[in-house]
Amino acid sequence: MPYAHITGWGISVPEPVLTNDDIAKMVETSDEWIRDRTGIRERRIAREDQFTSTLAVEASIKALEVANLAPTELDLIIVSSSTPEYIFPATACIVQDQIGATKAGAFDLLAACSGFVFAANMAAQSIRSGSIKNALVIGSETLSRFTNWKDRNTCILFGDGAGAFVIQASDQPGGILSAVMRSDGSGADSLTLLGGGARHPATEATVHEGKHYIQMDGKAVFRFATRVMGSATKEALELAGLTTTDVDWVIPHQANYRIIETAAKYLKLPLEKFVINVDRYGNTSTASIPIAAVEAIEKGNLKSGDKVVFVGFGAGLTWGALVAEWTGPIPTKRHVYPKQYRLFARLRSLVRRALRFIEGLFSRREL
Repeated sequence: MPYAHITGWGISVPEPVLTNDDIAKMVETSDEWIRDRTGIRERRIAREDQFTSTLAVEASIKALEVANLAPTELDLIIVSSSTPEYIFPATACIVQDQIGATKAGAFDLLAACSGFVFAANMAAQSIRSGSIKNALVIGSETLSRFTNWKDRNTCILFGDGAGAFVIQASDQPGGILSAVMRSDGSGADSLTLLGGGARHPATEATVHEGKHYIQMDGKAVFRFATRVMGSATKEALELAGLTTTDVDWVIPHQANYRIIETAAKYLKLPLEKFVINVDRYGNTSTASIPIAAVEAIEKGNLKSGDKVVFVGFGAGLTWGALVAEWTGPIPTKRHVYPKQYRLFARLRSLVRRALRFIEGLFSRREL
């Protein structure tokens, strides 16, 4: 049975920064109030020309460069997002087209902030089954488009960004060792985005009622998160045959500093073993874990051989944890340039659109 290794990684975060002082000009709050309750100082906000797919593509190209893998070698692309480009088509299909992944199946996975853990587990399971060899897992968000900037309980929390992992098959032991995925729909109303779906399609009334903005029961989510983060971590470690003493790093969903602090106390681990960057990015939902992981690698903290736990929670309610032995890129003598495939991808897409147009003309004549 092949092992599933994380061999590439990349992030894309918008340049515009929105500080707590900026938010204090929009709603009644202050930098001190926000930092005290969340640990957040600032967050990134996507520009008008940046979307969930564009951030995902940028993160994906970087991840493929690290893995030294051509987009044409990908078998599977999963985009986990709470803010997909559309209900359909899948954002993953847009990414597949733009990076030139000509043979990859692509789909979106919706499990809110737990989504990246769920998606990485799905990709690893596919690799271990032998059905695929190379997968691209992306968490990408433009949460600012669904934030009510007049609601101080939610507008202080969210930011935009994307992160991606390349996961590949290998005969060498290591990689993703175990994962748990859990859900409890009885808490579905604790964190919602009601508008735009089949129950509340967009109308003048849904817009007026604010159904297209994120709504959250902050206290309920806090209680839920502090309860499940530690238990999920322990459960995943047990499945991998490990204990907390074996853990080098915990990379949690970056929602709230106090939630992470509480999880550390539950696990009886020093806070220094937790990768935390919520102060600079806020809650980027599915993107938060890969963004934090890439920063840990760039700082030289996360190294080959380290045992790492990724743990997240979110709307649904959903939660999960994944344990991995970090290894890094698979050695290879060749060198590929994933960016160059984007030009090929654009040309291929234009040709295919033209052929569909021509096909449509002939079909009308036949009718």
